[in-house]
Amino acid sequence: MSIAENKKARFNYHIEERYEAGMVLEGWEIKAIRDGQVQLTDGYVVIKDGELFLIGCRINALRSASTHIRPEADRTKKLLMHKEEIRRLIGKVEQKGYTLVPLDLHFKGGRVKCEIALAKGKAEHDKRNTLKERDWEKEKARLMRHKVSSK
Repeated sequence: MSIAENKKARFNYHIEERYEAGMVLEGWEIKAIRDGQVQLTDGYVVIKDGELFLIGCRINALRSASTHIRPEADRTKKLLMHKEEIRRLIGKVEQKGYTLVPLDLHFKGGRVKCEIALAKGKAEHDKRNTLKERDWEKEKARLMRHKVSSK
């Protein structure tokens, strides 16, 4: 079940490979995520000291959050993956000019997982082509509906 999706990522990047990573979260963050108070659009993944961190993922605290904590909405979250997978990602990011982008947050077995992608940025003309294709698909669907309903 998807919690939050980063639709901008599919528009701005060519997705090469997908990976699933666990997340280190605090209790209030889990409650807010279950309530749908999460935004992933400006998120990105950085590698620091051989570990992955999700930056820019905004989790807005609930009003009923506990009084003894001070929730920080834009806290940097650590991502959990196997060491070999992280090493492989580090190699690709450093050598071939790839970047790591979060695609979505979802529940798996009661835990929150983050799907990240190894991606390459799109050029401006690629983005225009994506828009043209999307508009054509909408137009085609509209035409098909119109054709079916006119019979």
